[in-house]
Amino acid sequence: MKFKQYIIENLEIIDAGAEGKAVAKHDGLTVFVEGAVPGDIVDALVFKKKKNYANARCQRIVTPSPYRVEPCCKHFGTCGGCKWQMLDYQQQLFYKQKQVIDNFQHLGHFDFPAPQPILASEKQYGYRNKLEYTFTHQRWLSIEDMQAQQEGKEIEIRGLGFHVPSRFDKVLGINECHLQPEPSNRLRRAVQDFAIQHDIPFQNLRNHEGLLRNLIIRMSSTGEMMVILVATDYNEQVIGLLDFIAEQFPEITSLQYVINQKLNDSISDLEFHTYKGKDFMMERMGDLDFKVGPASFYQTNSQQAYRLYSVAKEFAAVSADDVVYDLYTGTGTIANFLARDAKKVVGIEYVESAIEDAKVNSEINHIENTEFYAGDMAKVLTADFIRMHGMPDIVVTDPPRNGMHPDVVDQLLLASPKRIVYVSCNPATQARDLTLLTERYNILKIQPVDMFPHTQHVENVVLLELK
Repeated sequence: MKFKQYIIENLEIIDAGAEGKAVAKHDGLTVFVEGAVPGDIVDALVFKKKKNYANARCQRIVTPSPYRVEPCCKHFGTCGGCKWQMLDYQQQLFYKQKQVIDNFQHLGHFDFPAPQPILASEKQYGYRNKLEYTFTHQRWLSIEDMQAQQEGKEIEIRGLGFHVPSRFDKVLGINECHLQPEPSNRLRRAVQDFAIQHDIPFQNLRNHEGLLRNLIIRMSSTGEMMVILVATDYNEQVIGLLDFIAEQFPEITSLQYVINQKLNDSISDLEFHTYKGKDFMMERMGDLDFKVGPASFYQTNSQQAYRLYSVAKEFAAVSADDVVYDLYTGTGTIANFLARDAKKVVGIEYVESAIEDAKVNSEINHIENTEFYAGDMAKVLTADFIRMHGMPDIVVTDPPRNGMHPDVVDQLLLASPKRIVYVSCNPATQARDLTLLTERYNILKIQPVDMFPHTQHVENVVLLELK
């Protein structure tokens, strides 16, 4: 039997939950409401109901929350990013800190001290150094677009923008994104207009047809700029577009292209071709320089990344005799950040190209006491590996969102470093791993960091000390 949607009137929003949704209680149900903020009283349309919870959308704001603000982006509500843009920034910080505490209390089984106040981002807009856009032959149409079509007006349906939430085949054409500074918007609009004017085929995401797939814009704190065009072929049309980009935007220091004929958008395993300029750009963090290649991972909020790594360094409290392991080292940012204070730093990372970047970053900064190894963390970090490279005195671990493999946790418990600094982008999986680690460790400090304003995401740094 098909579920019949219904409306709950005058529903009071009492909390913020996962995935940027608001939380309410009604008739014994927890109701997750899209488009509302704590303090709102709304009429909510329930579109899904289970035994203990329901999912709903805000249909009407009856009484706005005192914490509700006007979003600055005209794409808000359709675009999948910046879901908290209508929530006052100080309240965003409050709920991010609460997210850490709630996950530790409800998912963890350990004692922990009160977290230190979350470190706010100085920039709430224009903070991202990387954005990736998708070309589509048929963009997501607004109500205004559909009305125009019904009136017989011609509208341009090709677009370049972001995926609509939960729709792999639907892309919202973006006019202005406030997350990256100019010339990001001017460049994206110029590329889109040129491609339309010259009838270059945009991809059909369902049939996997078309020439243009993605446009990636990376900007560094040193003023350098990398642009990557992803297409299904290298032909005269692609060359013409690349020439146009190079001519119109001379500030680009690295212009590259990738030929992707796969069914998915991942390009890290493909060859990057430099069309103009360098095949990398330079980032600077503190007094260190970092080479960032087109496939390199680098924290997307450069300014906050420095603060995040400064917290990790403070918690690690490395001394000259310490052997440090940096797990999930990426391009060696944290490893090189700590190396000058340590006897040796050993970095491990799954992505081989990132390890090559990490080695180069040590060379650039004249750091000679780092070693980097590529491979699956659970297979690389073994008892034999530890015997070969020395018992770690300190471990810094910064795993992906799904946390650490149980075998990695076991090896940490066996190695028993005196301190572990656990950096996480997911307090839920962090709480799971900490439950295992606290068999032998005490949690001394917790420091949340806001890397992504207007989203529900929070980074969290935890200091553990051997009992």
